[in-house]
Amino acid sequence: MLQQAPALHGHDLFGQPLAAPRRGAMSDRFLVPPFSVFNAREGYWQERKRAWIAYGIQSELGRSGVTPGGAPMPLSGDYEETKGEEREHRASIFDPVLCELAYRWFCPAGGRILDPFAGGSVRGVVAGLMGRRYLGIELRPEQVEANELQADAIFAGSEDPAPLWYPGDSSLVVPGLSREYDFLFSCPPFGDLERYSDDPADLSTMSWEAFLAAYREIIAQAAAKLQPDRFACFVVGDFRDERGRYRNFPGATIDAFLDAGLSLYNEAILITSVGSLPIRIGHQFLASRKLGKTHQNVLVFARGDGKRAAAACEAAQAAQESRAEAEQAALLAASARFVAVEEPGTEELEELEHEPVALEMPAGEPAEIAAGQLALF
Repeated sequence: MLQQAPALHGHDLFGQPLAAPRRGAMSDRFLVPPFSVFNAREGYWQERKRAWIAYGIQSELGRSGVTPGGAPMPLSGDYEETKGEEREHRASIFDPVLCELAYRWFCPAGGRILDPFAGGSVRGVVAGLMGRRYLGIELRPEQVEANELQADAIFAGSEDPAPLWYPGDSSLVVPGLSREYDFLFSCPPFGDLERYSDDPADLSTMSWEAFLAAYREIIAQAAAKLQPDRFACFVVGDFRDERGRYRNFPGATIDAFLDAGLSLYNEAILITSVGSLPIRIGHQFLASRKLGKTHQNVLVFARGDGKRAAAACEAAQAAQESRAEAEQAALLAASARFVAVEEPGTEELEELEHEPVALEMPAGEPAEIAAGQLALF
């Protein structure tokens, strides 16, 4: 099981590794200080992001059909301008370091994660490498196929729990899941900012009113699958309507979770890449007085008692670390008794039940999943 990302050191001009600078006891304990601003532009964040990607994460695969939607493009680094009025669109990619923080801070070790807006592979791959069991619901079968190909390569021969993606409409799939989850984590479509398909069930094809109704329904359904005294985290960003006015998407997300019975527990700002924004912002700001957007909102909710949810994360983490230390000591003791011994791999720290999940789907929907697909969830 992954305990931490691979070496995050750079190299000097002679190719020798440079020791990563220490950033203090708080960073050693929490990875980054648990403040309400995360700066993804910092060197240590980018180093760790590259280390995660080195595992073979290619979350852009399966997203070649993603196109700009009907909403005006934000003045941010997610989109690149080309000649004239044409724009070259790059589908937004989720940050693996933010995944790591969310799982370490808000999901019990070995816990089960539900993601009703799965998209690319990042959240699932990072979850598996950190020993969490991830189920992502994704509407587009081609995206699920691309994710599975990556997972097959990354988890081949590994005892870490490989993530699972299921193709389907979350509003139909989630109500049929028979178990509860330890963490609800997702990054939903930002309205019609990006259009993912022509499927009428795709939220990115809907009007704002229809989008909001479907979005609230899925949040309510997914929240109902969360165990009591557990956390949920959604990463969202605001976007503008056709007249250039903000929709207040973060506020709509908060309202949906509050109506589903959860409480707002934390809110933070993720500072994102500026991309080509410095080149574009001068002219566009003069023309519109609209600020260049370089952040997203990280919203954390609690179902039940937040202190008990925190205690569940801390207790599970402490127990896992204790087992890991004991196991490592046993391995070192065993290796010392032999002259030649293969370097031991890290064993799975916790045996989880593998009972199949029964799905109770609405009439007209598939009554079962392909053999073994949800066996671990």
